[in-house]
Amino acid sequence: MTKRIAILGFLLETNAFAPVTTRADYERRCLLAGEDILAELAAPNPRLPVEVNAFCQQMEKLHPDAWEMVPIVVGDAEPGGPVEKEFFDWFLAEVDRRLKAAGPVDGVYIVSHGAMRAEHETDPDGVLYGRVREIVGPDVPVIATLDLHTNVSQVMADHADVLIAYLTNPHVDQRERAGEAARTMDEMFQGMRPQTAFVKVPIAAPSVVLLTATGPYAEIINAGQEALAASDGAILNVSIAAGFIYSDSPKCGMSVIVTARNDIAPARKLAGDLARRLWTDHERYQKTLTPLPEAIAMAVANGQDGRRPAQILADVADNPGGGGTGSTIYLLKGLVEAGADGVVMGVVIDGGVARDAHAAGEGGEFMARFNRAPRTDFEQAYEVKAKVLKLTDGAFVGRRGILRGRSLSVGPAALLQIGGIRVAVATHRKQCADPAMLEMFGVDIAQARTVVVKSRGHFRAGFDEFFPPENVYEVDCPGLTSPVFSNFTWGDLCRPVFPLDQDTTWTPPAW
Repeated sequence: MTKRIAILGFLLETNAFAPVTTRADYERRCLLAGEDILAELAAPNPRLPVEVNAFCQQMEKLHPDAWEMVPIVVGDAEPGGPVEKEFFDWFLAEVDRRLKAAGPVDGVYIVSHGAMRAEHETDPDGVLYGRVREIVGPDVPVIATLDLHTNVSQVMADHADVLIAYLTNPHVDQRERAGEAARTMDEMFQGMRPQTAFVKVPIAAPSVVLLTATGPYAEIINAGQEALAASDGAILNVSIAAGFIYSDSPKCGMSVIVTARNDIAPARKLAGDLARRLWTDHERYQKTLTPLPEAIAMAVANGQDGRRPAQILADVADNPGGGGTGSTIYLLKGLVEAGADGVVMGVVIDGGVARDAHAAGEGGEFMARFNRAPRTDFEQAYEVKAKVLKLTDGAFVGRRGILRGRSLSVGPAALLQIGGIRVAVATHRKQCADPAMLEMFGVDIAQARTVVVKSRGHFRAGFDEFFPPENVYEVDCPGLTSPVFSNFTWGDLCRPVFPLDQDTTWTPPAW
């Protein structure tokens, strides 16, 4: 018998300190409904979140002639401020209307980020899950995949049968997690009943210490997967979500989510064990960044001495992938004033500068006026003479890491020469996580002495073919995604929480 599976997605990693995310932000990246979703899936490099395609591919393998995709609506925006109330209400109503009109479905797959805020709601993900559950009833499988930086609430855990978070940071396993969601749904069709244990641990760590290659977070992720493998099938999934503190939400903090097959007891035992281990290591979730003057001095030395290894500097405090504007010029101004040479920097987001560069034309010179209309306290105005090296429309296909295979655009863009620095400037926000974002200008990254990226961590999976971990430096600059939490005035954040509150304590659940 054909299984009809509704597929929908609503993604936003919310930085509560950033400008509001609008409908236009979703339309710029991906906002599709109904048949338009099916049409986009047929494109060589769809704009859709990769999970949608991966889930469908897995279901095709499992039941090539016995399942039907019921496309509802998918919205995906670049990380930013809280989603505007009007658009959130519209999206929720669209899900309601289309899901009801679809008639009875056998399952629902939700592609989420999980760290969304709206102007009027601190847990819009939970609201969405609740609406879906209300429509389909208690017996229809509802499975959601989540970003590793999700802020999981009890409401989300209550309304979804299974929550499956990414295991990698930088995120390179979206396809695998979507495939796991499809296989899990198939198990539920065959009678398996998932039982989930959910534990919140009051750690809201800087994102720069949440890598999954090395460090405390890597160790707890690996411990969870080892326990899963050793469970003889009793455990279905282990997700240990890092959370996203910049959402400034009551549901921030790290989450341990263990789902067992049919019996809650093994899920509770493992969740408790992992949560206690997580808290035992809580003091390790802190990090010291490279001071700005030291980073600039390193770049200057790299340009003067070709024997030094090339380095990549990450402007982690202005990461568009975490809600940053991508427009701060602390590093750019410092490097220009210090006379640094052999530097490639990208991508600075400034539509005004990009427009002026296109007006000047390739080979033309103009005064680049950065941040002529600042929206935040971090966007300092800066004027400097620039030469236009290359112009593009900003369209590219991701080559590596989190953006691999996805068609994207940063809008009208330009490569500028400012002193000894080549600076990529674009119109629409996107963290520089993929070499393609510089290579589309003809840049040979292997020849650069220093590369500066506006990214927190996803650049590691994109640029690791050029820069090993020992040549990666995270720079301490001001910005909306600064890992220095004392720079922010918190409102709704769960308190106390470590490391912001150094005297935080925690008691395990009394199961």
